Parts: sequence; structure tokens; C-alpha cells
Amino acid sequence: MPVYPSIYRRKMLTALILILIVICGGILGYTTLEGWSLLDAIYMTVITLATVGYGEIHPLSSQGRIFTMGLILSGIGIIGYGMSVFAAFIVDGELGRLMKRRKMQKQIQKLSNHFIICGAGDTGRWIVEEFLKTKIPFVVIEKDHTTLEMLKNQGVLQCIEGDATKDAVLLEAGIERARGLVSALHTDKDNVFVVLTARALNPHLKIVSRVVEEESEKKLLAAGAHKVVSPNFIGGLRMASLLIRPAVVDFLDTMLREGDGTLRLEEIEVPPHSSLSGKTLGEAQIPQKTGLIVIAIKNRQEGKYTYNPKPSTHIQKGDILIVMGEPEQIDKLRKLAGDED
Repeated sequence: MPVYPSIYRRKMLTALILILIVICGGILGYTTLEGWSLLDAIYMTVITLATVGYGEIHPLSSQGRIFTMGLILSGIGIIGYGMSVFAAFIVDGELGRLMKRRKMQKQIQKLSNHFIICGAGDTGRWIVEEFLKTKIPFVVIEKDHTTLEMLKNQGVLQCIEGDATKDAVLLEAGIERARGLVSALHTDKDNVFVVLTARALNPHLKIVSRVVEEESEKKLLAAGAHKVVSPNFIGGLRMASLLIRPAVVDFLDTMLREGDGTLRLEEIEVPPHSSLSGKTLGEAQIPQKTGLIVIAIKNRQEGKYTYNPKPSTHIQKGDILIVMGEPEQIDKLRKLAGDED
């Protein structure tokens, strides 16, 4: 099992402190017992601990020789301990993990408009899988070291080992630049703390939280979550749907999981400067240019949906296009709409 970096930091700090104590003790001993100058005492201490064998710079008294022997023995032991800690740090791969963490931190600092997933357990791992398939930029925060290692093996590059309820951890995940956050921790108490902390750090953040107990829903919404999702409720609906409308469930499962599982329902907002704004659906030629199926258009001002829109339906700025297709086709529409450069 991998050794945590904090253990190595503690051991290396202990070794460094012991080495400094021996050096200071050697300097103090030579200045006190032999009456040497500070420079001579430092020089003698260094060559003694380094065991280079340059010899005595001044004749030593009997007390000085006994002190030097003690200094050599203690110095060899402590320096050997420090070297063994450093060697273990390299052999166990902790140096490589530390360098990878620094690299990951630089990558996270470059992220913007991304999502943060707090908790990669029973619920969070499905969110991670969906984000990976749809190539959405995200950062995972997870306490469990073993779970993080599993995520890295799946290709998740931005993972932070830590407590998502802490300000410093969320800031490390770039919450001030994030687009949204999912809190999928095991308890409602922890999810409430995450939502409160995240809302305080980024008032404009879109937050979705898992809820375990029904009575906690109001608390999470009051804390700042936009939406809450109950896995028990969703699971119950799915079980009922398998009995009532099995063909629909089979279709959705096929769309999401069969083959590469890349067919998705997606929403694209039409920005004010978009070339699509003011055009009819027929003039925009979205299916011809992207291969997507336009299922509905939501009017942002009225909040109403136009299902199965006709070619004569006008697209206005701020409208949300509900489309179905593959991630590559959705990227084409984003570029066409001017949602990304």
C-alpha cells in the first residue's frame, strides 16, 4: 500500500532537525572545550561529520578527542537515517507522485469553466464516467486514497486527495473559476457543508447535491444548492419504468451504454453574438452542418419549450437548443453557435 506523503515529510523533517542539532552541538563543543574560533569549529564539525579524513586543524585535548569520537558516531547514525528516508522516498515512488501532483496542480490552475466532483463513491463514480465519455473538463475531490488510485487508472488526470468541506481544498480545485459543482458525499451533513463552503467561495456557481434523507432536501436548497437528487428516488422511478415502459428504458440504456456509449442529449445556449440568433431552424441547417437532431427549443424569456420544432421556428438569443448526438457533433454546434472560440 502506498505510503502517504505526510509520513515522509515528517520523517525527513525529523532527520533534518537531528542533523542541525548535531552540527550545532559540534560547533558548540569545539568552541567550548577547545576554545577555537567559530570558523574553525564549523570547519572541524563539517569535515568530521563528512568523514573526509582531512585531519585535525588544531591539536585536540583528550576531552576534544572523546567529543570528536562521539560526534562521528552520532553523525554517522543520524546522516545514515536521513539518507535511508530519502532513499525510501525515491524507491517507493513518492518522489514521482509528488512531481505528478505538482504537474496536476499546474493543469488545474489552467482550467476554467470546469466542474468539480466532490466524492467519487457509489454515486460520484458514475458522474466521473459520464464526464469522461462526454469529454467535459472536471476535477475530482476524494478522501479515500484507494479510490483516487482507481480513478487515475481510469484516466482521470485531475484528482485531489482531501476534504471537500475545506476552503483550501476547493480553492485548489479552482472553484473560483469553476462552472459547476456536484456534491456526492455519503452523508447529508457533509453535503450541506460542501454546498455552504462552495457557495461562499463562488456565489455564481451552479451546485447540484446528492440527498440521502428526504427532510435534508430543504436544508441543502437553503444552503445554496440549485438542485438536489435522491439516488433512492431515481432508483425507484427506474424500477417502476422497467415494468411500465421497458422499451423506453432499453432505448435510453442503449443510447448511453451500448458500444462506446457516446450518444447524448445535450443543451446549447445561443449567445447574444451568435450567427444563429434571428434565423429559423431551417436557415440554421443544424442537422445538415452537425448531424444533430434538434429535439426541442427552450425560450429563455418565457421558459417554455417548443418540442419537435419546425423548420420555420425562429432561434433567438438566449434560447436553449436541446439536441441529441455524439460529443463531436455537439462540439460542432457549440462552434457554430459561437458558444466557444
